[in-house]
Amino acid sequence: MKRYLIRFMAILILGPIYMAVLGPIKLSGDWQTAPRNSTGISPSAKSTQEAIVQVFSARTFSWRGIFGVHTWIATKPPAAKQYTVHQVLGWRTWRNLPVVVSEPDAPDRSWYGSTPKILLDIRGDQAAELIPKIESAINSYPYPYQYTLWPGPNSNTFIAWVARQVPDLGLALPTTAIGKDYLGNRIVDRAPSGTGYQLSLLGLLGVTAARTEGLEFNVLGLNFGVDPFGPAIKLPGVGQIGFD
Repeated sequence: MKRYLIRFMAILILGPIYMAVLGPIKLSGDWQTAPRNSTGISPSAKSTQEAIVQVFSARTFSWRGIFGVHTWIATKPPAAKQYTVHQVLGWRTWRNLPVVVSEPDAPDRSWYGSTPKILLDIRGDQAAELIPKIESAINSYPYPYQYTLWPGPNSNTFIAWVARQVPDLGLALPTTAIGKDYLGNRIVDRAPSGTGYQLSLLGLLGVTAARTEGLEFNVLGLNFGVDPFGPAIKLPGVGQIGFD
């Protein structure tokens, strides 16, 4: 039993150790001077007439990037000349402000030096139909004044909430989105993609089984599992290895 426990703990920590030693994580730096420039992933709102919905993730700043990512969602209604970026910013709790922020911004800005990865890109009529549903889900987020880095509620809890309320998004968050499995006082809910279900105890212990996410296990907020339809494996810290 001790041998199996040691092997299991190794699975949980080897990924973050790899990211700390060999991964593209900057462990030092000043957040005030870290780049927040647009990366050119998203089309120009001024020259694009169609509606757009995009979801991004990027490694969190400093040592936190060893373990996880920050996620956010951007929307642009038809003919709109700017995007609106929706996300949770934990520092706002220091000023007793709501943590949910929806404001005009470049959707593809680097997250304090970390280049974002696009998780979802929906355009045209489908995006136009989804935007009001997304806005309604944002307005009903149950933790507007709460933020806890681990295990949640945090920025990934927010995006997972929106995804569960709008299953037509079909959004599967990466295993590195720590906080996505935080369900508050609920134990069972739909997976964020809407293609299965999950069991979770305060985001610290749980399991997800869904067509899009595959099979994921959550231990202390760290996720690992397999996606048999990829195929791919999922490791804490590293994320998914294989095909989407």
